[in-house]
Amino acid sequence: MLQQWNDLVLRMTEPEVSYNCEWALAVEAAYAASRRPLLALGYDGDELVGVVCLATEPHAEGEVSFLTANTADYCEFLSLPERREEFVEAVFSELRIAGVSNLVLANLPAESPTLPALRTAASKNGFHLYMRPAYSCPQVTLGTEVQRRELKTTVSRKRQLRRCLRALEREGPVTCTYLRSWTQVEPVLPEFARAHVARFKGTQHVSFLSAPERQVFMAELAKRSCESGMMTLTVLRNGDRAIAWSYGFQYQGIWFLYQTTFDIRCEENSPGYCLLARILIEACEMNSLRVVDLGLGAEGYKEWFANGSRQTLYATLTTSRVHHWREIARYRIASGLKRFPKLEGTIRKIRSRLRK
Repeated sequence: MLQQWNDLVLRMTEPEVSYNCEWALAVEAAYAASRRPLLALGYDGDELVGVVCLATEPHAEGEVSFLTANTADYCEFLSLPERREEFVEAVFSELRIAGVSNLVLANLPAESPTLPALRTAASKNGFHLYMRPAYSCPQVTLGTEVQRRELKTTVSRKRQLRRCLRALEREGPVTCTYLRSWTQVEPVLPEFARAHVARFKGTQHVSFLSAPERQVFMAELAKRSCESGMMTLTVLRNGDRAIAWSYGFQYQGIWFLYQTTFDIRCEENSPGYCLLARILIEACEMNSLRVVDLGLGAEGYKEWFANGSRQTLYATLTTSRVHHWREIARYRIASGLKRFPKLEGTIRKIRSRLRK
């Protein structure tokens, strides 16, 4: 079934690496104790024409979400666009029969044909649907051969890049390597995880890689992706020392930078910025690529390079009208508070204390 699943992804209008079976299997292996997979398959005779990998959570009775929602930037119902409405309606009909009363569908691409299909399926099966903006993922579209040359020149001539590289080169040559086999990637992952944890700790935040399950997931995903030829772990070195890493994938014309981090001891010389610049220059020389997706994250240097973005949506569906209006009110209140940062910060502190 793995091959049929992945073949179906290739027939999508916008195939993403996170839609592949390898991603779902990595989540299942890492989060078996906390998430129960709920796989819906649509067949036309012997042909697989629809897949959606959902999950139930033990602590949330009657609630269903995408299995990959906590790990993937993009989640989807997989089918040909012309069969999306048919497949989504069939899935919702089965969920209703099974007694599912709440669904949380995060990270749906805003341009997806799933969105109108959700409205139809919700109406027919007694669900109240609410969709709101989730994330905007910065991207760099490489364009034509002329545009690639211009982009490469623009990136190479950035004053900050030249300044940072000169500072780093005083310590040794700056080199970039691209690791694609499991034998190359496996020994680098612990170093990548330590740098990620230290970087977040330095900003008084907690890295998701502090959780053992997430480290298991990243290792499982890397191993499976190396076997299928999708993995690219990029390492920026200063002399013999690794100073920045990008855990990513090259898939269907997209270089997806899933997680990027750097050695916080080199922060003044912006190693993450230097790494991204090197990746963009490399991508401009690869005719097989059309987009570099910079992934989720609020790092400012992404915006310095991005020439576009991709919006995702967060959809909630519930059979309870009260739950539906509560969700709308919660989002609108939270959006209003963002206009008053001090008040928002105070409320967050109070909520944190109450949880403790």
